[in-house]
Amino acid sequence: MLKTLLLHPPSYEGFDGGAGSRYQAKREIRSFWYPTWLAQPAALVQGSKLIDAPAAGLKLEDILPLANSYELTIIHTSSPSFPGDVRVAEALKAENPKLFVGFVGAKVAVDPEGSIHASTAIDFVAREEFDFTIAEVAEGRPLEEIDGVTFRDRDGFVVSTANRATLEDMDRLPYVLDVYERDLRVEDYFIGYLKHPYVSLYTGRGCRSQCTFCLWPQTVGGHRYRTRSTEHVLGEMALVPKYFPQVKEVFFDDDTFTDDRPRAEEIARGMGRLGLTWSCNAKANVPYQTLKVMRDNGLRLLLVGFESGDQQILRNIKKGVTTDRARQFAQDCRKLGISIHGTFVVGLPGETTETIERTIRYAREINPHTIQVSIAAPYPGTALYKQAKEEGWLSDDGASLVDEYGVQTAALSYPHLSRTEIFDSVETFYKKFYFRAGKIAEMSAEMLKSPEVMKRRLREGVEFVHFLRKRTQSV
Repeated sequence: MLKTLLLHPPSYEGFDGGAGSRYQAKREIRSFWYPTWLAQPAALVQGSKLIDAPAAGLKLEDILPLANSYELTIIHTSSPSFPGDVRVAEALKAENPKLFVGFVGAKVAVDPEGSIHASTAIDFVAREEFDFTIAEVAEGRPLEEIDGVTFRDRDGFVVSTANRATLEDMDRLPYVLDVYERDLRVEDYFIGYLKHPYVSLYTGRGCRSQCTFCLWPQTVGGHRYRTRSTEHVLGEMALVPKYFPQVKEVFFDDDTFTDDRPRAEEIARGMGRLGLTWSCNAKANVPYQTLKVMRDNGLRLLLVGFESGDQQILRNIKKGVTTDRARQFAQDCRKLGISIHGTFVVGLPGETTETIERTIRYAREINPHTIQVSIAAPYPGTALYKQAKEEGWLSDDGASLVDEYGVQTAALSYPHLSRTEIFDSVETFYKKFYFRAGKIAEMSAEMLKSPEVMKRRLREGVEFVHFLRKRTQSV
């Protein structure tokens, strides 16, 4: 077994692109998801080590001394961070020329040959779901005998092996909590709308929805929802209070945890028996009865992608939910006391100044507890990227998804809506949503009830103002 380091490399300060995050950029406030995609193979490879440099505040100079301590390094990359991640690989290789370096992530899954050609420091990339691919590489098997890899052979030619079969028996995946407990510090992980500290993980992969902009189902996970058994999930959940007694919340980061409602209810009842507070990703079409079962068994919050308040835009991106159904869903959640963190996207196909204003009004109407506003990001490998290239909406093939600070840029522009207008609308959206009497009173009341919440919100407020200033510098 090769001595293996799994690395989410140093990147832009505050950049989080190595976990289940669907938003590969620096967020408005300090936010880090767990590096679950790396933790999975780390759990399979005996004696491995997982380092999440951004969350731990580690720089390249902190990582370089480790180069000579390992034989194999696996680096998780993303489209925005790829150039910087390559530089990290080159620095490690310069420190230890014998180090075998592989890259994983959606970026290399959709462009394996281009990724290999980017640098001689990259010995191979693992495509598709790479858990067992990395385990086989760590066993020392020849690359040509391993499915799902692209590499440079001895003659310098780029070779791709057969695609790795989709993992059907999800219970073959070991618990990631074992790796979290061994290698990570839970206090390093923050998400503004989740209790702190929290843990997040997947109970399944894939998403039945066909949203044209969403990265993971179109590149790695697929559009079938493949799940771990309820017993497997709850077995891991029973470890939470044992490993992390300080943790206040569990987040299920499945693309859409509520895709399988009977299973969601079954897991919810198990979480209720364990006495754990939890939250999850959901589509805005969950019926009242399912919401009630989940709420009665510890559900606190749902992360919901509303995206737009314009029905035609939702059709354009194949969202599969109407604004009216989402409105009813929000009402049901409010009635049951379930908090919602709503995510919205500006700059999607069909966007105009009028539709942006309509979406802002819609967000204020359905009034999630908190929101995140993103700019439409044409990640390579998505239908949105293909459409944008065909329509001429990209001036640089989407290479500039983030700026020098890691802050998301507007990569798309339309004849009737410029990049600048899209970029500026994010700040307008936030101000019109949060800077109103009702929302200020709501959040002030929340802060007055808890000194801990007050301290956290004040910190986040300072970070948010700093973020807006950085955005202004990016214009």
